[in-house]
Amino acid sequence: MIPEPFKHQAETTNFFLENPRVFCTSDPGTGKTRSVLDAIKKVEGRTLVIAPKSILEPSWGNDIKKFTPHLTYGIADAKDRAKPFTDNVDVVLINHDGVKWVRDNTQYLTGFTTLVVDESTAFKHHTAQRSKACAAITPYFERRILLTGTPNPNSILDIWHQMKIIDDGERLNPSFWKFRASTHTPITMGGFTNWEEKEGIQTAIFGLIQDINIRYKFEDCIEIPENFTTDISFDLSPKHRALYNELKRTSLLEFKQGAITAVNAASLATKLLQAASGIIYDATGNPIELNSDRHELITDLIEQRDQCVVAFNWKHQRDALVKLATKRGISYGIIDGSKSTDDRSKTVEMFQNGDIKVIYAHPASASHGLTLTRGTSTIWASPTQNAEHYEQFCRRIYRAGQTKRTETVHITAANTLEERAYTNLINKRTKMQDLLELLES
Repeated sequence: MIPEPFKHQAETTNFFLENPRVFCTSDPGTGKTRSVLDAIKKVEGRTLVIAPKSILEPSWGNDIKKFTPHLTYGIADAKDRAKPFTDNVDVVLINHDGVKWVRDNTQYLTGFTTLVVDESTAFKHHTAQRSKACAAITPYFERRILLTGTPNPNSILDIWHQMKIIDDGERLNPSFWKFRASTHTPITMGGFTNWEEKEGIQTAIFGLIQDINIRYKFEDCIEIPENFTTDISFDLSPKHRALYNELKRTSLLEFKQGAITAVNAASLATKLLQAASGIIYDATGNPIELNSDRHELITDLIEQRDQCVVAFNWKHQRDALVKLATKRGISYGIIDGSKSTDDRSKTVEMFQNGDIKVIYAHPASASHGLTLTRGTSTIWASPTQNAEHYEQFCRRIYRAGQTKRTETVHITAANTLEERAYTNLINKRTKMQDLLELLES
């Protein structure tokens, strides 16, 4: 039984059908993917979806199966980009960097009519190679849809190339330099020129694109309780799955860096949860990375949201997430046992002032006594086994003083011990024995 779309989703679908070029800037969590899919099923021709690698299957693939199961789809991964194109599926999913391959192989675009770019701010820099590649393929598509909840994260200049992908520069000028000159004032200091936005220019720019823009605020359109849960399940890569299964079967993994040994059922459960997370500790306490897909997915989710609190269970999770945040230029703070009381207070203050985007926190250190109402998303990097920590941590943002709807995001590796761990949390069954039962099946 396919659930009926929300009113705002149906209205968004109709907007897509009535307008061949659309810039959808509805907030994260408003169900933009569902609206796009409901439109795709009603138009002729094939569709190319360009999206972050980490959400190709968890978001797009799962939603196709849930909402438009009659549509066929394929993922054009790096191993064989051409396969889904030649398989003639209805929807081809490809990651952001894959667009360069599409530009060099446009012979595969015959029969395509619709281009969807999800998280389109990835193409905001007009000089980036993937941005140039995306602009190069747009003439092959009659319909173009760009999706982002944060269209101008840094300045109004971030809008320009996204709009050019949609309308070839019709609304905001084909030239970036002319667009900047008309929207900014050059300020020269010490031999360097800074460009400052002219007063009221953002209002003016959004007026120019209003005819092809549709936006719904999260607070106004989701008919759900104040705090809701989003379950994001992803499949382990074949190699990662093989390692996980081998550990479950033999209680042993051997690497050049060291051996992983589980001496009893309780130890095995812990090691399996670590393995599912992507990094596991050897006998000497050294972390061994099995896969980084989870960390990429979490970082993508952080970028798509306003401010987040991310719960991590192990030091290796924290380090991997911090490394990616640094690489992507995401401002962050840390709350765990390594931080002093003063450091913790400063991190909370910066978060509440909007000076940092995300706090990476260990539940044992941040489950009580913190007010983080500037945040709207609690993301569990992997499940905790402590129900109290879980319930209290989720209420750091969902508490008195919160003025926006909030969400709790569970990241789960499909068909692993994590699924039982989350079930136990929801059912408030916290004993390790509940986890061990799964190992016996």
